Amino acid sequence: MVKSGKQARRAGALAESPSHLMHRALQLALDIYSEEMGPGGLTQRQFAVLEAVSVKSGLTQTDLVRATGIDRSTLADLVSRMTVKGLLERERSTLDARAKAVRLSAAGAEALETARPRVIAADKRIMALLPKGKREGFIELLGELGAAADAAPELAKDEAKALKKAQKDARKAEKAARKAEPKPEKAPKPAKAEKAPKAKKAKAAQVPDSEPVG
Repeated sequence: MVKSGKQARRAGALAESPSHLMHRALQLALDIYSEEMGPGGLTQRQFAVLEAVSVKSGLTQTDLVRATGIDRSTLADLVSRMTVKGLLERERSTLDARAKAVRLSAAGAEALETARPRVIAADKRIMALLPKGKREGFIELLGELGAAADAAPELAKDEAKALKKAQKDARKAEKAARKAEPKPEKAPKPAKAEKAPKAKKAKAAQVPDSEPVG
């Protein structure tokens, strides 16, 4: 619960940080899950994968990403290890020849049946930590956050497309604005200065020959 007033100030900023509080709640939930599941039991992610595959057999890894919320690289490694353990079986998808479909093996179905009552017990312990009047609202809020997480990739794609389009439109508008600007008139070339006429060279005066002395 988010603290307020003096209590929150004494606890510091972490008491009002949703990410920190959710991390602590997650750690508590995983600790309770591990206690109920016992050593050697399915991890929370393994249970999520088996439960998703049990609902609809033949899911591809892309389908499992959507169904479980586990990121693609982690899921690929997880499915590979669960296949080696014999909990899952993989085969060529009938819908996409490039993809592998996943289904429960007999061992996987048995492990899932064993795990279900233990997961229910863990969930009951977690919910018992909250007042009865807040439990339903708590589940609804978690559902809304889960839906937001599912929608996040598509929203990111839409935002990226919108940004790309806005940048393209801005470039077009800038180009159109440059074309619409009147071109500056060229300054007239300065008139060439008239060349001064060349001065004619004066001819040297001819000196008459001296008269002979008589």
